[in-house]
Amino acid sequence: MNSYQKECIVTQDDLDDLEHVNNVRYVQWIQDISKAHWQAMAPKDIQEEVVWVVMTHHIEYKTAAILNDEILLTTYIKNSKGAKCTRVVEIRNNRTKTLLVRSSTEWCLLNKANFRPMRISERIENIFL
Repeated sequence: MNSYQKECIVTQDDLDDLEHVNNVRYVQWIQDISKAHWQAMAPKDIQEEVVWVVMTHHIEYKTAAILNDEILLTTYIKNSKGAKCTRVVEIRNNRTKTLLVRSSTEWCLLNKANFRPMRISERIENIFL
């Protein structure tokens, strides 16, 4: 399993009316780290041929993050079959290591030319092993 990490600090723009990180922001962070992992690991020629789309999100909100918290996002591919893969993202307080959010997202690989699902090749699977 090839994981990828990113750190960020909670800003005022991340907060909701309760002064906690807004659920929408967590979804954005999940999307952002997933994309960053793909772009950091996949060769450019593959990135030019395929695109990933979300099929389902399952998100567990464990505890809240607040202003100025240091956040650690970690992502990895749990499994893949056919045109689909399951990506896990864990979001933790980087200081206390407390789990804030855990998501499991099912992604589908599409051919960029015609937007049809395509089988995940061994070359793509090997990127994340």
